[in-house]
Amino acid sequence: AIVAEAGLAAARSQLGRLCLGPSSLISPPEMGKFLKAGRIAVLLQGRYAGKKAVIVKVFDEGSKPRRFGHCLVAGVARTPMKVTKAMSKKKITKRQKIKPFVKYVNYNHIMPTRYTVPAELQPATLVTDQQMDSSDGRVEAKKYVKKLLEEKFLAPPPDKSGKPSKDVIYLRKKLRF
Repeated sequence: AIVAEAGLAAARSQLGRLCLGPSSLISPPEMGKFLKAGRIAVLLQGRYAGKKAVIVKVFDEGSKPRRFGHCLVAGVARTPMKVTKAMSKKKITKRQKIKPFVKYVNYNHIMPTRYTVPAELQPATLVTDQQMDSSDGRVEAKKYVKKLLEEKFLAPPPDKSGKPSKDVIYLRKKLRF
C-alpha cells in the first residue's frame, strides 16, 4: 500500500509539472489568421458603420502612424438600387451607380464575415498605401474601386458550379438591420 501511494504521489507531481509548472510542456494553440486580404467585413463604428468592405491589406503589428492592429479596406458606402424591366435605360444606369470608400480601420471596429471576394478581383490592387497618403491618391483609388465594383456587380463572376458568386452578391446588397 505504501509503494502504491508513493507511485501515485510521483505521478501527481509529474502531472503537476507538465500542466501547471512554469516550464510546462503544453502550450496553448496558436490563433489562425482569418483577417486576410479579400475577406468581406462589416464596419461597426464611425461614419461607415453597418457598411460592407473588402479587406485590402492587414497590419497585424500596426505601423508607425497607427500603433495598433488595423487594416486598409475598400467598401461600398451606397449600394445600387433595385431595377425593374419597366424602367428606362437612363434610369437603370443611374440606379446602378455605387459610392465607394477607402480607409484604415482598427481591428476592434470590424466584424469579418464568412465571405471572400473571388481571386480575379485581386483585392491587393484596389488601393495602395501610397494612394492613401494624399487626397488626390484617395480620390483616384475611389474612382478605380467604383469602376471595378460596378462592373462586377452588373455581371458577378461565376463560382465553381457556374452560378454567380454569392460573395459578390452579398457585397452588393445593403445590410438590413
